[in-house]
Amino acid sequence: MILFTLSTEHVRNTVITNEQGQAIYKTATPSRLVGTRTTTIQKIKPNDNQDHMRDQFDVLGEIEWHTFVSSKFRSHGTEVKADVFIPKRGLWGRKRVFTGPDGHPYRWDLTSKVVVLSRDDKPRTEVARFHRATLEIIGRKRKATLEVSPEVAHMMDTVIMTFIYVEQLRKDKEEASRRAAASNANARYQMGLTN
Repeated sequence: MILFTLSTEHVRNTVITNEQGQAIYKTATPSRLVGTRTTTIQKIKPNDNQDHMRDQFDVLGEIEWHTFVSSKFRSHGTEVKADVFIPKRGLWGRKRVFTGPDGHPYRWDLTSKVVVLSRDDKPRTEVARFHRATLEIIGRKRKATLEVSPEVAHMMDTVIMTFIYVEQLRKDKEEASRRAAASNANARYQMGLTN
């Protein structure tokens, strides 16, 4: 497996490094109180100049985030709506499917804790898995990582862009569930006080 480490679980603002610690991708999303937020995804550019040892990056693509209409992917001069490129599937929309540049169907499964990418055909073969960071409470401390099979190395840019999208969706759902639970607990507490 190819192992990438994320500097933070906040996928809209992170640096993704390889096993040697070299930054390969990085994402940046400026904060905005109102309006659309756009995540810019950059990829390291090969450096042929031995005198210039600083990493240089090219823009790989962008994700324009929307709440009430489809988000948009932009890459190599093309713009496509997320609900066309990587539409929902399944009862609760916990699956996102897309066709890779190799013509094969792929599926991200968004569980409550992680996202997993598989070939969406028979047999379903797992080709990428995200591992969240862990604290040292139980076991050893570990940064967030993305394991990717060499089988999809030829489409790594697509894996990274779709990963950022689905992990942010998963995280947003997790936060919404947490807020709803806290709101319910607060409402029950207040009802107990008023009775």
